Amino acid sequence: MKKQNITYIVFSIFALILVFAPSVFAATTSTVTATVTAQNVSVSVSDGTISYGTLATDANNDTTTSGLNDSQTATNGGNINVDFNILGQDSAIWTLGGTTGVDIYTHKFCTTDCDSSPSWTALTTSYQTLSSSVSESGTQDFDLQIGTPTSTTEYTEQSVDVTVQAVAS
Repeated sequence: MKKQNITYIVFSIFALILVFAPSVFAATTSTVTATVTAQNVSVSVSDGTISYGTLATDANNDTTTSGLNDSQTATNGGNINVDFNILGQDSAIWTLGGTTGVDIYTHKFCTTDCDSSPSWTALTTSYQTLSSSVSESGTQDFDLQIGTPTSTTEYTEQSVDVTVQAVAS
């Protein structure tokens, strides 16, 4: 046989061995255990209803024990620490203000010693801090105080709702 033929036969056999030989790979694996929890931000207010009743002009009423005895409780219903914010609103006729005036009413909140020596903070139509870093299932008690306008052109019931908001701390 010729040298070319022998080379061709040897090469062909080598090629067949490579094609049909089992493949050998060196590899290993490992797993990274990963978990995730969706963030839940939630607030509820109980009892969530205040009826100040019928008040004279330029009069005050509040939810402390010496007033309506109707304190409110904000509860963190989420799974993270949250900040509670609070805001008031204008009614259909009355404007929320820092002091009372003609068709201007006040709405204030208190979070500490409200029954014995309250420190009232005037609500605005922008969010203000009610409480910071409230833990899961944590609560914040608060009282509210309303002041009716010094005079008004409207003597029907006014809706003066308060909104409590929870945001991630």
